[in-house]
Amino acid sequence: MSTNLANPVVEEQSTKDTLKIDESLLPKKERPVSPLSYMFMWIGDGVNLGNMTLGASLVVAGTATLNIFQTFVAAAIAIGIISTFFALNDRFGYKTGIPYVMQLRMSFGVKGSIISSLLRGIPAIIWYGFQSWIGGTALNEIAKALTGGSVDNVVVCFIALQLLQIVLSLYGFHAIKWVETLASIVIMLALLYVFSILLTSYKDVITEKWVHTEGTWGLPFFAFIMVFLGNYAAIFLSAGDYSRELKTGISNKKRGLLYFSPITIAYGFVLTIGVMLASATGISNPVKAFAVVVDNPYITVGVSAFIVIGAVAVNMVANIVPPTYVITLLTKMKYKAAVIVTGLLALCSFPWVLVQDSSANGLNLFVLIYSAFLGPIVSILLVEYYILRKQKVNVDDLYKKDGPFSGVNPCALIAMLAGASAAFLEVDLGWIIGVVVGGVSYLLLMKFTFKNSKFKKGTIFE
Repeated sequence: MSTNLANPVVEEQSTKDTLKIDESLLPKKERPVSPLSYMFMWIGDGVNLGNMTLGASLVVAGTATLNIFQTFVAAAIAIGIISTFFALNDRFGYKTGIPYVMQLRMSFGVKGSIISSLLRGIPAIIWYGFQSWIGGTALNEIAKALTGGSVDNVVVCFIALQLLQIVLSLYGFHAIKWVETLASIVIMLALLYVFSILLTSYKDVITEKWVHTEGTWGLPFFAFIMVFLGNYAAIFLSAGDYSRELKTGISNKKRGLLYFSPITIAYGFVLTIGVMLASATGISNPVKAFAVVVDNPYITVGVSAFIVIGAVAVNMVANIVPPTYVITLLTKMKYKAAVIVTGLLALCSFPWVLVQDSSANGLNLFVLIYSAFLGPIVSILLVEYYILRKQKVNVDDLYKKDGPFSGVNPCALIAMLAGASAAFLEVDLGWIIGVVVGGVSYLLLMKFTFKNSKFKKGTIFE
């Protein structure tokens, strides 16, 4: 099979059987994001309350399940794995400029990729709405504080925030890089202030409950690593959606650092503050813990602003771009129209129901189900690109309706289901189990099934 990586330009009408798709899904020509902006993007994605809550979860009833050394060892392992998967899976998108939904065709086929793309797109829309409702609630708290309680309408604030995010998203990565840079700087400065207070006023209690605790190297240690990975599993699955926007000429090793450095800074710092807050206050909810630690009449406005900025930062990176590409591909919409539809779907995802305590079990089950598929999918993509194809792919073929990637690759679907099923056998280690089982299953199926057919050569069955 020929390669087409050096100049992967695909014209929409280059061949008679080429699929008619929106320009946003063609190989990217303009690369607007600099390495510095790219780092800020991942810092902005990492500094949010969800990651802080993950740190707080290590402290149960005021006692840490992991001590400070175990926490940082687990975090270092997780960040190393995350950065490795990012660097490996971003390479195809970076070289060719194509998005994740098109990359999937290489393993799943044109029709088969619909299923795997929805497994990334639907959860992102749900979380888009969820994060927006949290942000809208915080925005309402700001309005109440500034107006003395005369303005109090969460729904209006939610809709207003959602409209703002839709407008920003219409400008694509040109807007994302500026939003993420601003969010990174503002939030990190706020967290440094909180960190200084924790060190000066709560040093003894934090030392007692986190530093001197015995901790465990058992299942909770490895489960924490898996949860850590789970927070990024969906994002590095669609790494090509981001790397295709990064300026060309950056080596693989340097791009790896563009993931490792900001994730270490943001995730590590936010995680640490989450543990320190919970150790100091005995409160696992970071918002309530902030109010205890920072005795300031403007705390409500400050914390609420942190939540709003964090929600927008996370959505702009993780929850808007992937489903927009999915909608563009499936409906043949233009990119900007798909952005609007994505925002409207998030409005209709009933996030006000998902945030209720009574919905916690259902939401956790939803996360568990879709997360089980993410590990197998990323391992299938990596096996296909690095082992089976030796990084040689004819990009033009991915865009042909009746080309070698048409139809469905049953091996990919079987391997995905096998990996997901295995992940449910030990939920705490589900992600890594799914990666191993899914990848090995796919390799064996592709190597030893349909030996006498074109499928053996890496093409796809109808």
